[in-house]
Amino acid sequence: MFKALVLEQSDSHAPKVSIQQVDEAQLPEGDVRVAVDYSSLNFKDGLAITGKGKIVRSWPMVPGIDFVGSVEQSEDPRYQVGDKVVLTGWGVGEGHWGGMAEKAQVKGDWLVPLTDGMSEAQSMMVGTAGLTAMLCVLALQEGGVTPESGTVLVTGASGGVGSVAVTLLAKLGYQVAALTGRVEQNAELLKELGASEVVDRATLSEPGRPLDKQRWAGAVDTVGGDILANILAQTNYGGTVAACGLAASFKLPSTVMPFILRNVRLQGVDSVSCPRERRIEAWKQLQALLPESYYQSACKEVSLDEVAEQAEAITQGQVTGRVIIKP
Repeated sequence: MFKALVLEQSDSHAPKVSIQQVDEAQLPEGDVRVAVDYSSLNFKDGLAITGKGKIVRSWPMVPGIDFVGSVEQSEDPRYQVGDKVVLTGWGVGEGHWGGMAEKAQVKGDWLVPLTDGMSEAQSMMVGTAGLTAMLCVLALQEGGVTPESGTVLVTGASGGVGSVAVTLLAKLGYQVAALTGRVEQNAELLKELGASEVVDRATLSEPGRPLDKQRWAGAVDTVGGDILANILAQTNYGGTVAACGLAASFKLPSTVMPFILRNVRLQGVDSVSCPRERRIEAWKQLQALLPESYYQSACKEVSLDEVAEQAEAITQGQVTGRVIIKP
């Protein structure tokens, strides 16, 4: 038996959330069984637990799109008992039981080795959010955005993806503008992470012009909607915007003008089905670039008992940085 946070279908839009003792025999199919050390709370987890998004595809469900732990049993020759492994994405916590439990069973193809030099807790302080942020930074670099190009904007900067993106870009020498809806509460932290300026979300939240004054060499956008449309309209000639989220909206009320008149590139970034080798490279970059100060200032640890409350908070935009979960 092991402890797990379990979501069960209910008559209301929100699932029934409870902590249960679960028999190992109930674990889903998979060729690697993992004793979970930590999971983490992502925006998608918040939507699943609160029922505010149609995330869960089968019931009952153990949420948690990330986890790190030790291999307990393996039929995959790449992993031996005792190996430390990390999982992010692949539909875990949506259609396959996830990491908010003491045990998980998954396909070996979904796992990567824990990166040398990174602790179990640190890997979840990074998690899907940090992996996505790193993939966004790689997209900007591959799009030709350099520190000399000008200021890079990061939206949702106080959230999981945003806070890591600010940290990584600053470490690489970029001038970073951090967009947040809570300037007074978050400005100090964002500047500690490396932002050179903090921008009020309200300045980009309303519908704007198809083309506007050029302000940004590039951007990492986690929110979508009018904010993304305005960013594209304000991106410098030849700039790149890496879009990875829809916290505000999945819609993009834009025009082709930034693309055909300013040669702007909109690069989508997906971490869920990202190929294994690119994941491993991104994890290595994260280990090398993230300073110890990031782990100290932008993360907090909670128990399974506190997850429901934190899930509500993250969907309300009230969580700063990363939340890791000790099952």
